[in-house]
Amino acid sequence: MLYSPAVVMPAAEPKVVVAHREDLWWLLAEACQLEHMIMCQYLFAEWTLKDMSDGLTDQQSEAIERWRGVLRGIAIEEMLHLALVANVMSSIGAAPYFGRPNFPQRSGYFPASIQLDLMPFGEPALKHFLFLERPEGMERQDAVGFVPTAPKRDPLTESEAMPRGQEFLTVGHLYRGIEDGLTRLSHDLGERALFVGSPRAQATPELFHWPQVVAVTDLDSALRAVGEIIEQGEGARGHWEDAHYGRFLGVWDEYHALRDADPTFQPARPVVAAFTRQPFDLNDPVTVITDPEAHRVAEITTIAYEVLLHLLTRFFTHTDETDEQLELLISAAFDLMGNVIRPLGHALTKLPVGSAADGHNAGFAFEMHYLMGNLVPWREPAWALLRERTAFLAARCTNDPEVARAAGGMAASVADRLAAHVPAHLRPG
Repeated sequence: MLYSPAVVMPAAEPKVVVAHREDLWWLLAEACQLEHMIMCQYLFAEWTLKDMSDGLTDQQSEAIERWRGVLRGIAIEEMLHLALVANVMSSIGAAPYFGRPNFPQRSGYFPASIQLDLMPFGEPALKHFLFLERPEGMERQDAVGFVPTAPKRDPLTESEAMPRGQEFLTVGHLYRGIEDGLTRLSHDLGERALFVGSPRAQATPELFHWPQVVAVTDLDSALRAVGEIIEQGEGARGHWEDAHYGRFLGVWDEYHALRDADPTFQPARPVVAAFTRQPFDLNDPVTVITDPEAHRVAEITTIAYEVLLHLLTRFFTHTDETDEQLELLISAAFDLMGNVIRPLGHALTKLPVGSAADGHNAGFAFEMHYLMGNLVPWREPAWALLRERTAFLAARCTNDPEVARAAGGMAASVADRLAAHVPAHLRPG
């Protein structure tokens, strides 16, 4: 029996306009933020899943491990998409952007129908993921509570000199607009004039250890990079069975089959996205962690996430780094993600937000505590700051609960590896 949510008739799709380089730049910056935030949603849901210590049956545990693998695999592919968008941005001379607004963004930051929030694994989250990943031309209902309230963006005209946000109904719709824009500007400006970025600013399969990474230097490679994103997300021109949409649909069906067999089955812990403090860019109150141990773990995870974003930003906007240093920036970022942020994010879901009477556990909110920007453009001070912040992270880990101390060794290792590339006169005395 299939449990797929109902399909409704697709709405007419507005045209995405790219009349000059700045229009393309705007769309790519929006794509960077969208891929980043979608990835965070999937990681959040993965970390909320229970394990055998939560009293699961063997069948339930096996299913949850499959779902964990699906969520993790798709999140990794979203990281790949972010790298591909960054490559396209770098290729046209724009700096990739790893900043973003804080969650939730329910309506208005992106087009009104595209809303983002952090939710524990379950039916609402799966319905929301299916909505986001649906192929272009197919429209599904979003989860309860995701109601577009902002007005639609006015269509952009080709005569406008300044770029601004445009309407797109699906992620695939956005990328087809970017495809069209790349093709048009390559024709209007000339391929050499459009792709002015340095090839050394590109993520490559060798550096990232992902064969799907496409280094972008011309129109053909740019279109291949965008095509890779579309194919993994919604499927190649409608063949979505093995794409993100189809994989989430498989999880949706299996989840409902297990719920039919045992209506009491809850695969996720009672987790809410919780912050260390009220975010600077949100007016509405959010859940703030008051449990001391959970607050310390969330704060450490937030610092590690900040350092990760700085490492990625430095890679894509580096100056005179050597190949060895570029490899270190990427390996350090992956080490922090896999061995610091992921285990701490998972451990946080076992800790209370506040009092035991509240009944909710804390979920890592991927908190942005200031506007992310690049470090100084000069290599030596930039690396000094990266080392300093990573060493600070390592010290906080070792001074905190066991769950955090386990991540401290990796953070200290990263700090030491960075320190080897900082001149002696810029190291602390």
